[in-house]
Amino acid sequence: MHPLSKFRYCPVCGSKHFEEQDEKSKKCDNCGFEYYLNPSAANVAFILNERNELLVVTRKKEPGKGTLDLPGGFADIGETAEQGVIREVREETGLVVTRAQYLFSYPNVYLYSDFEVKTLDSFYLCEVADTSRVSTHDDVSDFRWLALDDIRTEQFGLRSVRQGLIDFINGRRKI
Repeated sequence: MHPLSKFRYCPVCGSKHFEEQDEKSKKCDNCGFEYYLNPSAANVAFILNERNELLVVTRKKEPGKGTLDLPGGFADIGETAEQGVIREVREETGLVVTRAQYLFSYPNVYLYSDFEVKTLDSFYLCEVADTSRVSTHDDVSDFRWLALDDIRTEQFGLRSVRQGLIDFINGRRKI
């Protein structure tokens, strides 16, 4: 089901004449309000320890409950993408990010409460103050450190994370 189909009434005037213009927008025939479906900002952290192992977490909640993931999540209103990845890493792992370097981004679809949230996932290489202080909180049920050669992308539940891992591992091996 297309996400715009969930919006049946104009959020400004309440009119039921809130019609699709194209695959990314609706317009109210009554008051003229136009709504554009834009992606939500999300972020993902690559965190390596002293042995060049990657921090991998297990998802506690849907979507992808029980599958592997990387720390990260949605940016909050009013924060930068870098602030968002720093906050998400702290909320999920207890780790304090000292540096977040942008690497690349991918579009994704995140199914939440039977609603397809279109996202733009930004990937960061993050340095943390002390890798020995990792713990599980928030959306994370477990964690482990994996050698890059031991990562199996098919074990990761989110499409953009799988693609990001492929790019990260291939890029790191070239260095």
